[in-house]
Amino acid sequence: MTELTVERVQTALRQVRDPIYGKSMLELGLFSQPVLRDGVVSLEVTLHAISDSNQRQIVADLERVVGEIGASRVDVQFKVEAPMRRTNADDPVPQVRNVILVMSGKGGVGKSTCAANLALAFHRAGARVGLLDADIYGPSVPTMLGVSGHPRSTDGKRIEPMERFGMKLMSIGFLIESDKDAIIWRGPMVQGALNQFLADVEWGELDYLVLDLPPGTGDVALSLAQRLKSTGAVIVTTPQEIALQDVYKSVSMCRKLNIPILGVIENMSYFVDPTGARHAIFGEGGGAKIAEFAEAPLIGQIPLDPEVRQWGDDGTPIVHARPDYPSARTFTEIAETLSVRIARDAFERAGEKAPDTEGPRRLKILR
Repeated sequence: MTELTVERVQTALRQVRDPIYGKSMLELGLFSQPVLRDGVVSLEVTLHAISDSNQRQIVADLERVVGEIGASRVDVQFKVEAPMRRTNADDPVPQVRNVILVMSGKGGVGKSTCAANLALAFHRAGARVGLLDADIYGPSVPTMLGVSGHPRSTDGKRIEPMERFGMKLMSIGFLIESDKDAIIWRGPMVQGALNQFLADVEWGELDYLVLDLPPGTGDVALSLAQRLKSTGAVIVTTPQEIALQDVYKSVSMCRKLNIPILGVIENMSYFVDPTGARHAIFGEGGGAKIAEFAEAPLIGQIPLDPEVRQWGDDGTPIVHARPDYPSARTFTEIAETLSVRIARDAFERAGEKAPDTEGPRRLKILR
């Protein structure tokens, strides 16, 4: 039998292609130097997106190619290095790799529900995540995440964000005395608060900062476009025509502000009755129309589900409360789709070379 050597293992590894990029992972520099011991191959694999299906595919491919040259087993340790968005010299959150805007020109479409569940899906997959409630006039994060109290500052300069389920959180709702108080501010005050929530909050190193934007196309979106370069926007809509008219405006605003649109979510797409029959209560095809207008993919359709509403009202979004529930799995699939889209876009910007990353993060070992 031919001896198992590092050189033979490296030759075999050339056959394994990255599921996102379609290129040899060895040539992209995504494998560490393999270590051999008693017929077992151990190596570290770098991923630029969080996806359980991609991890499992890579493990299966590695088991196949090293098995063909006589290895008894492969031990794989994954780490993720999320691509870094393009930033300005005065970027207010330079340690945040990706800023995702969850937005819609229309109120009442479930934007905050989508933002909270997507953030939790990223976190449950192993990412470091922050959620910023940028809806100054109608903050929802304190209720939806079940958080009360006020943020503090340890040095008198920087604000420590609140935390819940391992995520960092900030909302104007944490700063007012009562959740029934009205916030009556003019535009400059809103812009000042938003700037403070970005620059003066100790967000630290994050893979994804999810921003829940208010409805409309006003001061908040304009301020964000001026202050930082976001990774892109996720547009949330419901199927009915009356919602689409406002959502179209949100898409047009993104184009004018050069904010990439990562995808469209159609919320309240349908209702499933106890017999299993689907009912299009708000009509059909709205999300597809917005996606076509935005020239972006329709990345998910969330049903009208009392469980999603109930768990959000109770302060534990469905992705955390019941991760295996169908609606929760849909949110998780959307988060993985976004993560892969972000990595692929960075890969294309880098000219089909491994995109720039910072600060590796280790994930669980799969055997």
